[in-house]
Amino acid sequence: MRVGDELPELTIPVTRTLIVSGAIASRDYQDVHHDAVAAREKGSPDIFMNILTTNGLVGRYITDHFGSGATLRKVAIRLGAPNYPGDTMVLTGSVEQLDGDTATVRVVGANSIGKHVTGTVTVTGGAFLGGASAGGAA
Repeated sequence: MRVGDELPELTIPVTRTLIVSGAIASRDYQDVHHDAVAAREKGSPDIFMNILTTNGLVGRYITDHFGSGATLRKVAIRLGAPNYPGDTMVLTGSVEQLDGDTATVRVVGANSIGKHVTGTVTVTGGAFLGGASAGGAA
């Protein structure tokens, strides 16, 4: 692994079920994440994904690549364009920094509207960083 290396893309269909179940799993009961009528009344064309679901998907993206031995040390993300049902989010990443068994990865998740999420993830261990486990590595 070297600085500048690109991680493989991860394509995630943004379904109504994913949005609602992610909100419920993270105990985010805001109506804009499960009630389309309420979301429209508040100016949104439909329900949309919450940041905790996005955070989990970004974490999954990194651990899918680095393997089950990887540990997320820091996740710093910002939301942009909403993820609405029926769209697709494509996560991409590139290695920004390496220090021993620690990597900082720049992550972008884009949908048909634009960039849904941008940020960095710091990860240690794992298959590509000298960790003991190669499970789940791509």
